[in-house]
Order: sequence, then C-alpha cells, then structure tokens
Amino acid sequence: MLGYLIRRVLAAVPVMGVVALFVFLLLRLTPGDPAAILAGDNATPERLERIRASLGLNEPLIVQFITWVNKLLHGDLGTSLISNLPVMKMIGQRVEPSISIALSTIILAVIVAVPLGVIAAWKHGTWIDRFVMGLSVLGFSVPVFVVGYVLIQIFAIELRWVPVQGFRSIFNGFGPFFERIILPTCALSFIYIALIARMTRAAMLDVLGEDYVRTARAKGINEVAVMMRHALRNAAVPVITVIGTGFALLISGVVVTESVFNIPGIGRLTVDAVLARDYPVIQAMILLTSLIYVVVNLLIDVAYTLLDPRIRY
Repeated sequence: MLGYLIRRVLAAVPVMGVVALFVFLLLRLTPGDPAAILAGDNATPERLERIRASLGLNEPLIVQFITWVNKLLHGDLGTSLISNLPVMKMIGQRVEPSISIALSTIILAVIVAVPLGVIAAWKHGTWIDRFVMGLSVLGFSVPVFVVGYVLIQIFAIELRWVPVQGFRSIFNGFGPFFERIILPTCALSFIYIALIARMTRAAMLDVLGEDYVRTARAKGINEVAVMMRHALRNAAVPVITVIGTGFALLISGVVVTESVFNIPGIGRLTVDAVLARDYPVIQAMILLTSLIYVVVNLLIDVAYTLLDPRIRY
C-alpha cells in the first residue's frame, strides 16, 4: 500500500507543476501591459513602474517564473494589490468559515444520505424507494439560494431561533458558532444529500445481486448485517468518490451560500478579487483550489486501499 500511495503522490507533483505554470502565465500572457491592467486607466507612470517592479515584470520570463516558484515554496503567495496585505494572511482570515461550512455540510449529508440510499436500495421498487428518489429529485431541482432564503425566513425571521447572517469562530464558543453555521449547513447540504443518496442507492443495487450477498443471506445472516457488512462495504468506493469530490467542491464553491448568509469565506474572497482584478489573490485561489483537489484525491486513494486490499499490489 505504501508503494502505491507514493506513486500517487509523485503523480500529483507534475499536475501541480502544470497548474503553477498556468497560474503564472495567466497574468503574463494577458493581452496588453499587465501592469496597466492592474493599475487601471488613470494610473500614473510612477505607479505603473512600481507595479512592474513589484511583480518582476522587467525581468526575463524564465527568471520571473523561477523567482515566483521559489516564493511559493517558501509560502509567499504575494501581496494583494487592493489591500496591500499578504495573500497568505488574507486566506488565513477567510479559511475557517469555508472549511467549517464544508465539513458540517459533508457530515450532515453523509449521516442523512447514506442511510436513505441503503434503505431505498433495500426496499427497491416500493413506496419507500420512490419517496427517497422523489426527495433526491427535489434536492437537485431547488437552487441553494432559494433553500437559504426559505430557511432564513422561517427560522431566523419568523421563529427567531438563530441569527440571520454572519459567522462566529468556534474558538469564541461552540454555541454562537453553531447558531450561525446551522442554516448555511442545512441549505448547502440539501443538494449533497440528494447526490449521495442517489449514488449510494445505485451502488447498493449493483452489489445486492452478487453471489457473496446471496450466500450471506443463505447462511441466515441478519439482513441488517448483510446490508451493512457485505453490501455497503463493497458499494462504498463510488460513494466515497462522490463524498470526496463534493468536499473539494464545497470548499472552493460556496460563493452563493456565503453571499446569502453574509459569511466572510474563501468563496467571497475569490469573487471580490475577480471583481477588483486583484491578480495575486486570484492566482493564490486557483493554486489553493487545485491543491485541495489533489489532496482530496489522495485521501480517496487511501480509502480505496483500505476498502480493497488488491489495490496494494
């Protein structure tokens, strides 16, 4: 297993190298003068020259790339052109809300969706199966912002059980943190519950007809044990893939939810950077998103090796 994982890590290195090259060329190969694009139409010559010097645009392209990669390896993602703050510091200030929403959403979705998918497969063709699949269709059909506004209207405005918007760090107390994270979690988990439930059902239906499941039932093993120990374990690979990919999508794509609930996360930081043409922040966010996908895929591979020992060879 160790050799397999090492090969997977080594295979991820050129992927990140290609991403880094693309991110570097994103600004340098933009039509026109990158410094003029960053500075705006009314920039003075002194400001243009200052931007060129700060970005190293006066150096040869290969020298610029080597310098940029060297800074990346030392944790230097550059400085924001708008706020003049280090990009790493800006990301550090915004990462907790996004990770909190992503983790809570995935945990809630797995807790709800996997049992629903298993039950739907177990009761295939019955009203229970049709009911679960109907909920899944509803989850795919209703946009996240609609679910968010409905939850705000009911639980925050009418019932006044939780605050309407904002975020509190978990380090300031679990109670205030939970009050502000529960509605975004429920709104965002709606579609992921639908996705994971459908995938779990489909994967379970594929394995329920296998010989080892029929053999387990013929031995008189309890049906719950057959479903959980024999069927679900072998159906878990595609489900884990969906869960892992969903987690990566959540961290990098919670823009709508963060906007609806006024949460200062990574998604809103990315949108603000794009609107302000803050290229150092945009470059950093592309790199961060790519790194998240690579790490998640490595974790999925680890899960594969634990579920299927044949992968080790």
